[in-house]
Amino acid sequence: MTNKALAHDNVDSTSAITPVSKSVGRWVLLATILGSSMAFIDSTAMNVVIPVLQSELNATIPQVQWIMEAYALFMSSLMLLGGSLGDKFGRKRIFALGIILFTGASIWCGLSANTSQLIIARAFQGTGGALLVPGSLAIVNISFSSEHRGRAIGIWSGFTAITTTLGPILGGWLAQNHSWRYVFFINVPIAIIVLGILYSRIPESRKGTGAEKLDLLGSLLATLGLGCIVFGLIDSANVGFGHPKVIIPLVAGGILLLSFVFHENRTSSPMMPLNLFKSKTFGGGNLVTLLFWGAWSGAIFFIPFNLIQLQGYSAASAGLAFVPLVLALFLFSPWAGGLVAKY
Repeated sequence: MTNKALAHDNVDSTSAITPVSKSVGRWVLLATILGSSMAFIDSTAMNVVIPVLQSELNATIPQVQWIMEAYALFMSSLMLLGGSLGDKFGRKRIFALGIILFTGASIWCGLSANTSQLIIARAFQGTGGALLVPGSLAIVNISFSSEHRGRAIGIWSGFTAITTTLGPILGGWLAQNHSWRYVFFINVPIAIIVLGILYSRIPESRKGTGAEKLDLLGSLLATLGLGCIVFGLIDSANVGFGHPKVIIPLVAGGILLLSFVFHENRTSSPMMPLNLFKSKTFGGGNLVTLLFWGAWSGAIFFIPFNLIQLQGYSAASAGLAFVPLVLALFLFSPWAGGLVAKY
């Protein structure tokens, strides 16, 4: 790392952000894109390998569903906590911890002898993803000046969207030509590269001095609230929305999230300051992001099932059907991100 970059170690994101040098910025993008790609690839690659996996492990339909959703449940419910931990203990440190946990869980997934082991390993994968995904974008955000931040985030978004779409392509090819287990083992070399870049090229950063109080109650309320809602939505596919197993978690999740909002409005050190939503730019940006990823995730999940089960595509061919979308994202995301600085 250059002397200039080392001088920026422990950047305080609450004060004026001192961007890293241009050369370090390239390493930041490479590490964060590769790191987050591990989580995004594994979240979508499973869609096209499930039929093969189900046959090999003799899994029932509910077991298959939990192989998919254990990952989503833990990742979504713990993501706010992951971001908060990065602010306090150092974004690079928590990002690296997420990489290590995710990789260890990936190896466990690849070696799983039955569905129970695979479900538990996928839950640990989701926990690692909850640490590394918010950490990757936070590192990008504090590493670039306001003039170049929009383009950098656009590049990050474009490449991570590409890796999300590459999941079905890679998963289908591996399942058809080798083994579904290889989908998890490819994370090992990626993790080694990311950790090498992190500890040799990228400075640490945290919010303030790192001595600020961690909002443990807010973290607990958000985690339990999101977890209950995700659990209820997952189980609704099996028993219907009118079943107590669905109604109780959904109601409990709603109460917990309302309690979270009330707590964040009163605590002196909130993990999610509510005054951010007074900004129309912030609120509108989050709304657009929610709508985009809602549509994107639905398409990535359901289209492979349609192509394979109804249209008769092979697993590899179903993955290749996403290539035009990959190219469009690759071409236009950096350009769209660059518009932020201009307008």
